[in-house]
Amino acid sequence: MTVELDQATEPEPGLDPKTRDRLLADPGAILGDRDLMRALVAAREDENGANVIDIRGRAMEALETRLDRLEAQHESVIATAYDNQSGTAVVHRAVIGLLEAVDLAELVDSLQSDIAPLLRIETLRLVVEADPVLPNLPEDVLIAPAGAIERIVAAGRRAPRGDDIVLRPASPITQPIHGRALASEALLPLDLGARRPRAMLLMGSADAQRFMPAHGTDLLRFFGQVFRLVLLARLRA
Repeated sequence: MTVELDQATEPEPGLDPKTRDRLLADPGAILGDRDLMRALVAAREDENGANVIDIRGRAMEALETRLDRLEAQHESVIATAYDNQSGTAVVHRAVIGLLEAVDLAELVDSLQSDIAPLLRIETLRLVVEADPVLPNLPEDVLIAPAGAIERIVAAGRRAPRGDDIVLRPASPITQPIHGRALASEALLPLDLGARRPRAMLLMGSADAQRFMPAHGTDLLRFFGQVFRLVLLARLRA
């Protein structure tokens, strides 16, 4: 006996009714899923055969690559903004520490004991040339011979302008000042006036990425200018 099934009773291949209804109600669920879209495009290309190129699939791949690149750039911008905000807060706390010093001795002593940890660096030294002589300088100030700061800043290379902040890998010439081997350093020249000697703040870090020539110097310049003003005020006291 031959039994013919009515067409309406034949099982239909494909999705189950609930899943099909959900996708029809919200097709964006597929459009928003990269893996599903990629699988659909690949299935379409397989159906077309190797000799047929689906321009829509290629366009989607190009857009997907561009989206990945934009997302990476977006994340990089956010990370940079966060680092800038964090760095600004760190420098502001360090500046408050400078302003809290009641006299010259406390100001100089706070550089290594208090300010350096706030800036998350290992060393922070004040270097002052000996000519002309500044009286009553605390012991923690490093007194250098005349012309030493220019040689330290140059470190065997062409010296930058006198007011330039220098960021570089730590130089052997500054290791005795730091008192230890470090990976990177920042040199902040200080203009104390025509009748006063040349001076400089020297920062040192064990992190080779902390002070790199390509980094910005706005925050360091701000810190150096505040320190210069506080130092001049304490020298007059």
